[in-house]
Amino acid sequence: MTEQVLKTPIEYLKGVGPQRADVLKKELNIFTYLALLQHYPFRYIDRTKFYKIRELNGDLPAVQIIGRILSIEILGQKNTKRLVAQLKDETGVIELVWFQSIRWMEKIIRPGLVFIVFGKPSIYSGRISISHPEIEPYKANAITQGNLTLQPVYSSTEKLKQFSLDSKGIQCLQATLIDTVINEIEESLPDHLLKKHQLISKRKALYNIHFPADVPLLQEAKNRLKFEELFFIQLKLLKNKLLRTQKYKGNIFDKVGDKFNAFYSEKLPFELTDAQKRVIKEIRLDTQRGIQMNRLLQGDVGSGKTVVALMIMLLAIDNGFQACIMAPTEILANQHYHSIKELIGNTEGFVTVELLTGSTPKKKRRILHEQLENGSLNILIGTHALIEDVVQFQNLGLVVIDEQHRFGVEQRAKLWRKNSTPPHVLVMTATPIPRTLAMTLYGDLDISVINELPAGRKPIKTIHLYHSQRLRMFGFMREEIAKGRQIYIVYPLIKESEKLDLLYLEAGIEDISIEFPLPEYRISIVHGKLKPKDKEFEMQRFVKSETQIMVATTVIEVGVNVPNASVMIIENAERFGLSQLHQLRGRVGRGADQSFCILMSGNKLGNDAKLRLNTMVRTNDGFEISEIDLELRGPGNIEGTQQSGVLDLKLADLAHDQHILQQARQTVIDIFEKDPELKDESNQLLHDYFERKAGGISWDKIS
Repeated sequence: MTEQVLKTPIEYLKGVGPQRADVLKKELNIFTYLALLQHYPFRYIDRTKFYKIRELNGDLPAVQIIGRILSIEILGQKNTKRLVAQLKDETGVIELVWFQSIRWMEKIIRPGLVFIVFGKPSIYSGRISISHPEIEPYKANAITQGNLTLQPVYSSTEKLKQFSLDSKGIQCLQATLIDTVINEIEESLPDHLLKKHQLISKRKALYNIHFPADVPLLQEAKNRLKFEELFFIQLKLLKNKLLRTQKYKGNIFDKVGDKFNAFYSEKLPFELTDAQKRVIKEIRLDTQRGIQMNRLLQGDVGSGKTVVALMIMLLAIDNGFQACIMAPTEILANQHYHSIKELIGNTEGFVTVELLTGSTPKKKRRILHEQLENGSLNILIGTHALIEDVVQFQNLGLVVIDEQHRFGVEQRAKLWRKNSTPPHVLVMTATPIPRTLAMTLYGDLDISVINELPAGRKPIKTIHLYHSQRLRMFGFMREEIAKGRQIYIVYPLIKESEKLDLLYLEAGIEDISIEFPLPEYRISIVHGKLKPKDKEFEMQRFVKSETQIMVATTVIEVGVNVPNASVMIIENAERFGLSQLHQLRGRVGRGADQSFCILMSGNKLGNDAKLRLNTMVRTNDGFEISEIDLELRGPGNIEGTQQSGVLDLKLADLAHDQHILQQARQTVIDIFEKDPELKDESNQLLHDYFERKAGGISWDKIS
């Protein structure tokens, strides 16, 4: 019954109607009773306490006081007209001021009457006053006085306010809705979980999140609803993992053969780090267990993920399988191709590696398809072109997916179907993901982390300069170019307007061109207005060292590798998010030379901007940076999470609710250990959840 009631279109709620419904849909994406119920307050005004006038100061939020009106008068002329009342309690006197509804207020307030007053105190001409307070008569014989509650505050918009749907208006709708549905709300968590974690009922939680009687009850309501949100995400992810491991047998890579050993002992150009060795060991164990591997490999830019991927691909080849790498762009696919060709050196009779992208000519494609089907092609590297139906492998054993948040579920699933036994999947990302976010976004994957840089790599030095220090920056650029180095200069997107970006970029290029004139200096320019072909041409000029400076507005491709580029200059760095700054910094530091990142900013910086820039100067640790980024921005804005569709969190906050997430995940693990099929009567509610939610979705097809 609950499900049906909560699916009721919002226009049918008393007090809404068609016009208000339209604006609720457009402004807040509220289409149903449930969506309104889950439009939770973002803060609460404490009306449980009465203040004395002498306790008031301009730093306090809205407060509640009781006092007697001493006098009222109208001051000022037509445009500056205001009603001023003097309110007294036993500790002092305060001014109440109204600039609007003056006639109306004149009728209500009279000298000698006692009122409960609620509003924000401020200091004007050295005196405390409250502008436009809420007031209500004091009832001497009433059992309780005033509101005496925690008053919810809801997010609204200017458009909503035109329909009287400010926070107070939304509060009225919530009151009507709760009256309508509260008795219909059914429990969604089993009794044994409520008892184990001392959680209040769903009905009580929903009532008290909107209209809490006191602070402890509000806390209990929040805990209950946050736990439920995170619990069901983990239940879905871990059930998916369980289904996959039960249903699909994995190819077994049980031998370490000639290819792997020859590469490791003869071709590997450097010593593996301990972190790389650990990760290879973790993956090897996965591929010997007879279940299909799904592993996320996290590693900062330059940590050596490609070598790890190559060694696992050689392991697959030694066991009679083929392997492929799918990258999100042609530039990245090309780069993987050239990196791997370079790593394995002379490939005659060793390993065959080919590249398949949208640019591959038809004639070459035909040959590739033949080689794939007859098994003579060992490793195929490519873009989305790999998932086309025409691409058929003889025996695909391992799929490596780079920067997986760029690919949809369906695209990944297509690679699964390229073999009768699903191939092992290794997902790689250079975007450091905070632990809590990884557990939520990739909770169905096993996670490996490469957390050290290869020997010989020097940490990038990061410097913060203000616009007034620009000449120092130009001097430094000349020094680096004189050493034969190359430089990136990146401009931010401004209001995401290409016209503005272009103007902004052109002004920057003009300055750079004057400081670094032809023929001594050459500049590549990349921006959003360029055609892909021209963008590629400009990128390649820089890659081939035909230009010393690359000026760009678009974020330079993740993973583009120019070892000779040793300086990254980020203009208006305060406009970028932390993870963006870290990704951009990772474009340099690819060679053995000392690399630098210069963050240019204006002098006026907000607290968040200061924290971002100071963090960048202080540390190169991508995981530490990602944790601070999560604190600052919330999970919905971290790169890739919006596409995932997993993180539709209404109340839980991954930056601050890590303990609840850990608790929820461990609870799910414990349940599945005892009752993997959710057949026990005690888990009937959870079983019903899957029957309802998973209808029409093949969870086991999602990798």
